[in-house]
Amino acid sequence: MGTYKDLVLYKKSFTLAMEIYSVTKQFPKEETYSLTDQIRRSSRSTNICTIEAYRKRRYPNHFISKLTDADMENSETQGWLEFSKECGYISDEIYNRLHSLSDEVGKLIQYMINNPGKFGAGE
Repeated sequence: MGTYKDLVLYKKSFTLAMEIYSVTKQFPKEETYSLTDQIRRSSRSTNICTIEAYRKRRYPNHFISKLTDADMENSETQGWLEFSKECGYISDEIYNRLHSLSDEVGKLIQYMINNPGKFGAGE
């Protein structure tokens, strides 16, 4: 078994967080400590919870618990994306691209939750 960096979930959630970071550089200054900070934090937390889950895979309940944390953070990111679009900070095209990537991340999280043994949980 490789490292957490080999997980498709890790790679996609990292890409999502970095794309959100790039896009939010253009957000208004008055959003720095609210929307900008929140969406960056939740997208990064999705990725970090994935790493933590992988590290706790020896204990299936902990593995699944950290993955549910990742799912929660990913859902929060989707909410912030919606606000970003409705406030006019991102275009429909950017929203659709980022939301689609976030949906992929969510599906990967659910797959891992439903199949912990395939990721070394409990070994």
